[in-house]
Amino acid sequence: MTAPAASPEGGLAPYSTRVMNLAHFLTQSARRNPGEPGFVWGETIWTWSEMEARVEAMAHALATEFGISKGDRVLVQSANCNQMFESMFACFRIGAVWVPANYRQSPDEVAYLAAASGARGMICGAAFPDHARACREAAPSLETVLSIGGGAFAEDYDAVVARHLGQSVASVAVDRDDPCWFFFTSGTTGRPKAAVLTHGQLAFVLTNHLCDLMPGTGPGDASIVVAPLSHGAGVHQLAQVAHGVKTILPASERLDVPAVWSLVEKWKVTNAFTVPTILKLLVEDPSVEQFDHSSLRYVIYAGAPMYRADQKRALAVLGPVLVQYFGLGEVTGNITVLPPAFHAMDDGEGARIGTCGFARTGMQIAIMDDGGHEVATGETGEICVLGPAVFAGYYNNPEANAKAFRDGWFRSGDLGHMDENGFVYITGRSSDMYISGGSNIYPREIEEKILLHPDISEAAVLGVPDPVWGEVGFAVCVARAGVDPEKLDLGTWLEGKIARYKLPKRFLFWEAMPKSAYGKITKKMLREEMERRGEMPVFDATKTR
Repeated sequence: MTAPAASPEGGLAPYSTRVMNLAHFLTQSARRNPGEPGFVWGETIWTWSEMEARVEAMAHALATEFGISKGDRVLVQSANCNQMFESMFACFRIGAVWVPANYRQSPDEVAYLAAASGARGMICGAAFPDHARACREAAPSLETVLSIGGGAFAEDYDAVVARHLGQSVASVAVDRDDPCWFFFTSGTTGRPKAAVLTHGQLAFVLTNHLCDLMPGTGPGDASIVVAPLSHGAGVHQLAQVAHGVKTILPASERLDVPAVWSLVEKWKVTNAFTVPTILKLLVEDPSVEQFDHSSLRYVIYAGAPMYRADQKRALAVLGPVLVQYFGLGEVTGNITVLPPAFHAMDDGEGARIGTCGFARTGMQIAIMDDGGHEVATGETGEICVLGPAVFAGYYNNPEANAKAFRDGWFRSGDLGHMDENGFVYITGRSSDMYISGGSNIYPREIEEKILLHPDISEAAVLGVPDPVWGEVGFAVCVARAGVDPEKLDLGTWLEGKIARYKLPKRFLFWEAMPKSAYGKITKKMLREEMERRGEMPVFDATKTR
């Protein structure tokens, strides 16, 4: 049924686009559970009412003392902490736009975000004075800087909160498409772009998370943070607030696996959001067997596909609690879901090995060719999606918007296929595919096979220039601890497991993989490291072969 037209003649009220301000999620949980723990960081516990009071104080300060108003952007450069989490709600409450940066980025990288977003305010951890200075120099619009933790470069965040405690401002009225969060892409193939998330769009995302990823989650539950709150983990924790779920934040900003499992036992944690690389570290550490993790119901992973070998290891250690979802920041994770029931240990008949799941509730997926036409079942094409979770577009970037959308569909840039039951299988990024001797090669298929080798911990395949074939595959591998890579013959081991034309021409063994600030292995960083090591082949394509 379509919405009725706003017709005065028909006696209908004009169709309203006003929605709930997302900051009201915190207010609701504080009203329902005022004395219950809402946020735990190390030994410090904040009740829901204490969190609400601190957010009210900071919102009042931003609006009345620092002149931040609806639509203004506030950049946040900080490791995970309570102040960072509070700043999100404070910005939402006054209609400002929260612009979190991944704290592992360099001063110049964050300065670019300040300038690109036109930030008027900045909340910066005391450990990052160079970032604050670089942002002030790069962004003329930046008028207000606050320091988390008492940095000498700006007034202390907590001092501002203390000064305004007991004061509040009413939540600013917002429409569905009013921006609330600039979700910067990771920029693995170029400069990061600001994906504009809105109050209405994000409200759908949070509802969808609670429906599809962790049904039945409520005030009796606890969620642990093992990824930066600046991106997917922040969205996940915002969903926890919506249902009154306490957030548990480890004391160390570095991943301390034994500490994580200790907190899981202490707080009877029921859900966690992470990425495959971190989940791999969690389940391979001996401490996983030293603490009780039977409270876990949902261990949600996203951000990159999880290789089958790692998936089976996690299932063996944790049991049937894995939930996978696929979705970019532009769709805020809401493209597919693979619930626990579809994570099979058995590779036998009927098991859907390699799928990232089926369409999220309220979302539609199509696999399309270069012309925008749906391909046949089982054929490879670009994964495209439409629905209420799709972002409003890139901020101040019409060229990127033109490339990202076609006939209302958001183009993910990921390649894959769909089976007859609607399950999606990711082949890889379109930018990762290479052509060797006229054949399209998709690295993920080869990586999956390499990782089945018991002595390989990590692997990535990329296409490199070749004077005969155009491109050939190079595999970068990390051997498991105690294994001598010189004794591994992966080429022979792969024979018969994949077609010969897909076999990598060369296998490189490194002690560790370079990873992005988001914990991902990116082909861009691999290429840069190969060039630095002198392992990237170079040839003059103008010479005859």
